[in-house]
Amino acid sequence: MPILVAIGSILVLSLIFGPGLWIKHVLRKHGVDRPDLPGTGGELARHLLDEAKLTDVKVEPTDKGDHYDPTARIVRLTPPHFDGRSISAVAVAAHEVSHAIQHARAEPAFMRRIEMVSHLVWVERLAIGIVILAPIVLAIMHSPALLILQVLAAMALMAIGVVVHLVTLPVEFDASFGKALPVLEQRGYLSPQDMPAARSVLKAAAFTYVAAAMATLLNIVRWFRP
Repeated sequence: MPILVAIGSILVLSLIFGPGLWIKHVLRKHGVDRPDLPGTGGELARHLLDEAKLTDVKVEPTDKGDHYDPTARIVRLTPPHFDGRSISAVAVAAHEVSHAIQHARAEPAFMRRIEMVSHLVWVERLAIGIVILAPIVLAIMHSPALLILQVLAAMALMAIGVVVHLVTLPVEFDASFGKALPVLEQRGYLSPQDMPAARSVLKAAAFTYVAAAMATLLNIVRWFRP
């Protein structure tokens, strides 16, 4: 039995931490400076946006992770990808610009994601509120059954975040392989020899939301561990 528990724990930890560690490994592996590339990730992002006639969408550096902000209409890239000349920088920039294109075209899947994500903040706040109030309610009501119901309700609410992250995967795969990859490949922004590495980076970029979902699961475990 202890062996089974140990194996189960390893599998769970691999599921939670594995995607994030793999993404960091891929981005680091292909983030080596390449002076032969014609521009930085930030410069490519600006160029691709201008080509798509999205001149009103800005490009700026951030320390909060690569992403496209649909509310502010800004493509934000971390410093290694904004200023860097690497395959990771180029591929990630193309991926995030693809989200801006999805938004500009009002593609249904992307618009649904915006709506779902906009509700997540309130869902998470409600879940945290339930957790914070649970001990107070227990002290007043003296009802373990009510406490269990509160815990289950909070866990269900936080699990909604996991579901949202997972159902948005088609949006991420479209950004990486439906839009970014053809642009990099067909327009010659990267050489044929660099395309396998670019595909790896684009796959990692697409699975960023899987890593976010696993992080949400970890948060649920932290909230309710004994």
